Amino acid sequence: MIWRALGIWIIILVLANANGALREFWLIPQLGAPVGRVLSTLALCVLIMLVTWLAIGWVGPATVGQAWSVGALWLALTLGFEFLAGHYLFGRPWSVLLEEYDVSRGRIWVLVLIVVLLAPLWTARMKGLLEAPYR
Repeated sequence: MIWRALGIWIIILVLANANGALREFWLIPQLGAPVGRVLSTLALCVLIMLVTWLAIGWVGPATVGQAWSVGALWLALTLGFEFLAGHYLFGRPWSVLLEEYDVSRGRIWVLVLIVVLLAPLWTARMKGLLEAPYR
């Protein structure tokens, strides 16, 4: 299950990067940074939910704990990529990376992290894939 979850996260990573490119090269120039960032964040949340909905049966969490484990793995990988690749691979300063988490300045990137964490649980529950808690 974990290897399949990793494979799906890689698909999410590719979609997130394509979404980021679309944001930087089209949304922000057309709509401005605040609106472009919000629309991009919301679009990525929808993409994450869609990919998870399509793949959760293949990933195969059978219990609530396993669904939480998939979400926790995705969250850890997302944060690791965001900070480690963002800083060491793409050369972005730590302060710039942390700006994306400042909700008081209208940055809602944290919503993506919440969706990444909860999408496996939500979709597995909606599809009836999880064992009842009393089993």
